Amino acid sequence: MKTTQSVRRRFILILAITIITATVFSAACNRSTGGDKKVISVIPKGVSHFFWKSVEAGALAAGREFGVEVRWKGPAQETDYTGQINIVEDAINGRVDGIVLAPSHGEALVPMVLRAQREGIPVVIFDSGITTDEYISYIATDNRQGGVVGAERLAEKIGGKGKVAILGVKKGSVSTDQREEGFQKTIEEKYPDIQIVQFLYGEADRAKSLDRATDILTAHPDLAGIFASNESSSVGAVQAIKQKGLIGKVVLVGFDSSPNLIEDLRAGALDSLVLQNPYRMGYEGVRTIVEKLTGKDVPRLVDTGVKLLTADNIDTPEMQQLIRNP
Repeated sequence: MKTTQSVRRRFILILAITIITATVFSAACNRSTGGDKKVISVIPKGVSHFFWKSVEAGALAAGREFGVEVRWKGPAQETDYTGQINIVEDAINGRVDGIVLAPSHGEALVPMVLRAQREGIPVVIFDSGITTDEYISYIATDNRQGGVVGAERLAEKIGGKGKVAILGVKKGSVSTDQREEGFQKTIEEKYPDIQIVQFLYGEADRAKSLDRATDILTAHPDLAGIFASNESSSVGAVQAIKQKGLIGKVVLVGFDSSPNLIEDLRAGALDSLVLQNPYRMGYEGVRTIVEKLTGKDVPRLVDTGVKLLTADNIDTPEMQQLIRNP
């Protein structure tokens, strides 16, 4: 009996030593392989659009350059507010070192941003605004100016008169709300002979945008032009124009780019695209968090710029840099 107990004690002692040794070795390995890296959570509105893939590429490039781990995760659809809230909550619970967030809704994400602030996790807002100032920096396009650029181009192409429509994204998305407002205000104030006859939302979905654009074209056979305020609405609008045989008859000014939209622009199915710089948004978002964590002062606002892509400038180096694959 004593011998059996002695053997059991010896076995337990050896097992304990083995576990402790393995734990210490594992921790050492983690440190030596970058386990002590700062972790930055980058959370887009969605992940299905080409735009977000460019943001991801910029964020990952910054992560490599500055030696931090970038965790990229967003909801499948930009209308999934609850899904995005849950992702932010998981990042906070996981004690990441910083969060780079593109809020899917200007108000719905406020509680999560405030919670991160209370828990000492710096937050950078990018792409789309939020109705709180408890963040360290806002990195985005001047979206109202993007709408102005779209209005000026469409007005020019239709000769300053005629009926136009807006194919929007979803109410409450600050970035696209501002584009649509910029477009409307410019038309109303500068072009009295242009009438905005319809404004529908495509809900950030290509198929729904196609349906809404088809409805617009059917209801207004004399329509002169459409302004589409993001990638999915631009895709839906150009497909509707092609399906109804209206290429060259309805002028489409879109927003953002994708390989298919670039092909359609070259083919003349759409007139132009208002471009952002999503790669820079991702890069600057991560860089700004890193600088904040190292005690540097960071800018409150970073304007990443807006450009108009047309058939005339599509092959210039500047535009090719903006539309290249990530």
